[in-house]
Amino acid sequence: MDQEQQLNGAMRNVSINTNGLATNLNGHNSGKGSDETDNVRVQPAVRAGSGTGSAVAAASKATNAMTATAATATATATATATAINANANAFQIQTASAADKKKMVYELCQQLLLTDEQVQELTYRILHELRRGLAKDTHPKANVKCFVTYVQDLPNGNERGKFLALDLGGTNFRVLLIHLQENNDFQMESRIYAIPQHIMIGSGIQLFDHIAECLSNFMAEHNVYSERLPLGFTFSFPLRQLGLTKGLLATWTKGFDCAGVVDEDVVQLLKDAIARRGDVQIDICAILNDTTGTLMSCAWKNHSCKIGLIVGTGSNACYVEKVEEAQLFDGADNRKPHVLINTEWGAFGDNGALDFVRTEFDKDIDSHSINPGKQTFEKMISGMYMGELVRLVLAKMTHDGILFNGQGSEVLFTRGLFFTKYVSEIEADEPGNFTNCRLVLEELGLSNATDGDCANVRYICECVSKRAAHLVSAGIATLINKMDEPHVTVGVDGSVYRFHPKFHNLMVEKITQLIKPGITFDLMLSEDGSGRGAALVAAVACREDVLNSK
Repeated sequence: MDQEQQLNGAMRNVSINTNGLATNLNGHNSGKGSDETDNVRVQPAVRAGSGTGSAVAAASKATNAMTATAATATATATATATAINANANAFQIQTASAADKKKMVYELCQQLLLTDEQVQELTYRILHELRRGLAKDTHPKANVKCFVTYVQDLPNGNERGKFLALDLGGTNFRVLLIHLQENNDFQMESRIYAIPQHIMIGSGIQLFDHIAECLSNFMAEHNVYSERLPLGFTFSFPLRQLGLTKGLLATWTKGFDCAGVVDEDVVQLLKDAIARRGDVQIDICAILNDTTGTLMSCAWKNHSCKIGLIVGTGSNACYVEKVEEAQLFDGADNRKPHVLINTEWGAFGDNGALDFVRTEFDKDIDSHSINPGKQTFEKMISGMYMGELVRLVLAKMTHDGILFNGQGSEVLFTRGLFFTKYVSEIEADEPGNFTNCRLVLEELGLSNATDGDCANVRYICECVSKRAAHLVSAGIATLINKMDEPHVTVGVDGSVYRFHPKFHNLMVEKITQLIKPGITFDLMLSEDGSGRGAALVAAVACREDVLNSK
């Protein structure tokens, strides 16, 4: 049986020895009435013996009581011994040699590194979750939603004209004016607008009124106030699309919590806000995710681009799927063979499917986040969490006396103050050089670090970022293998991919190991995908409208 047959539904009973996980990846539920991936933690089966009377029952009860008593005594003794030895161990660690401390760091960090077997297992689980998201029956319970974008046409290079783009995806948003010209040439002007904290957690009306005001000001500043322009709207939050210009917000992420928006059509909310002003004429031609914009932006120059990837504040991917695989597609015209799928893979693992590779640090991140239990995959990858993961490891090792002779700082022990940019800066140092590392540690109030401390800090950063790259690579390789095309270009954007000195190479190496023989790929850095890509989606929509009207 070949690999594709296995992935298409052959029974695979998986035993993972780290957390007692067991999953069945073919989607069958053994007639129990629920999909087994809704609860991947499986308790060991207990076979009840047949008793012969009350004596047996009493003996069993007494045995259980004795076992419980013995277990309690053992636990108490262990706890007491641990307490007695704690101070002695702490002293021994602090006075250990640099080589011994390096070994301690290495051993603790092994939980942050994925084995080849674990990465391969991840590809099976990701594929299984993708299929659950695509299928009509399992989509409601799926964590990886695989939303249909209704984008069916990629740029062909013949798009022309002036277009607006609105890019909303974080604490700032951008408005862009893009003039597409011949020979893949374009002119672009843009401006960034802040979203105050009170608006991020206020009402939806406040948010969209603020956006509409900024759109109006932008058009006035760029002398297109009186023109009627098409607009592509990049909305980088989980979106259930019902058409190219209709999308319902599934849930807020990235610190937003605006009331009255979840399950509402965000295009209509923006239209209403523009109408309330009544001073500008804007045709919203498409709403899209930033991953779709990244794909479209790269496809304008490279027609083999079929996957869009974001590794920045958050993480997500989209890809070109066959229409027959996308069971939720409800297009009026199904003659076109493909449609873009927004996976929303950040939520992979929300059902426990990632527990076999999660660490105490991942669980700490999750429990202190604004959305515990959600976006599990993203919290192991993205720039919003990578720095904090490193900080948690550093703090633990400092408390244990392994780093900085046990002497930390207020900044080191404060959540959110080890920025992800520090990880990139530390790893940018040449081997044997700790210039950037020392600058970062000084910002953290740690000015007395030894070379050994610096080397250990860098190793911790490398482990966290390597794991992130390998997790992303497992996802991308799964998409490439599922598409099964001879060559695929992956358009990539996001601050982690763009600025981390090793992320690209780590991804290339791991994806090469995971894809099927005979398939080739390349990673293409997107040039302003979420902005120019939005304009291109609008341009393609306008191009298709013109063709359909002829």
